[in-house]
Amino acid sequence: MSDPEEVRRPVLVSFSGIDGAGKSTQIENLHRRLRDAGLRVQRLAFWDDIAVLRRFREFSRSALFKGDIGVGTPGQPVNRRDKNVQTWYMSGFRVLLYSLDAARLSLVVRKALRTHADVIIFDRYLYDELANLPLRYRVTRSLVYLLLKLVPQPDISYLLDADPVQARARKPEYPLEFVQNNRAAYLALSQLTGGMTVIGPLATAEVARDVLREVLKKLSTQQCDAISALCAQRGAGAESGPEPRSIASIPGMAQS
Repeated sequence: MSDPEEVRRPVLVSFSGIDGAGKSTQIENLHRRLRDAGLRVQRLAFWDDIAVLRRFREFSRSALFKGDIGVGTPGQPVNRRDKNVQTWYMSGFRVLLYSLDAARLSLVVRKALRTHADVIIFDRYLYDELANLPLRYRVTRSLVYLLLKLVPQPDISYLLDADPVQARARKPEYPLEFVQNNRAAYLALSQLTGGMTVIGPLATAEVARDVLREVLKKLSTQQCDAISALCAQRGAGAESGPEPRSIASIPGMAQS
């Protein structure tokens, strides 16, 4: 009889949130911790690995909407014009693009789940596109439900919440009003899906702790033990508590 641990499929994890919420930092933290513990981790970026018609979308941003290209930084802000262009015809066009992205995403996820990875981490997911739609309309919400049925749902879909003012200060690309509205859309989407893990605007270390805690619940006992052993080797010590498997033996994982 084969060991059940040998036939586990990869754990699919996605990170979503407004620009400047700290997704890249948390993805890197999680990736490094899992990799150092010996787990096989695959990372996929929605824009690079999933989005269709990328050249056309980049052209429309710069040529049609006269928006800046690149990533904004505190020392060099940019004025992007893409998802913040909110008109009825752009919403209709987005639904078409997002439908194509959903079909592509479904294929990529199914292929990734057949690999030997232990954990697959997505930098953004379909949620990050759906948050750009006007969710206040019933017809839009119906379309959102339909698109979500087209794609495999992650085992854990993190929504990293953030203060819009602080997020925009870290990544100045869009007007503050849009960032505030975008945050509200993400929170509304988390209510619609009912399956997103929302992590509030905490310190980076606290967010990393909460992120890892949820991932550990999806890993095997052996994988949790490997992470615990890594922490012990680094002199972090150990804790005890009522968490399942080996979670409580990992510093900072025991719940209060």
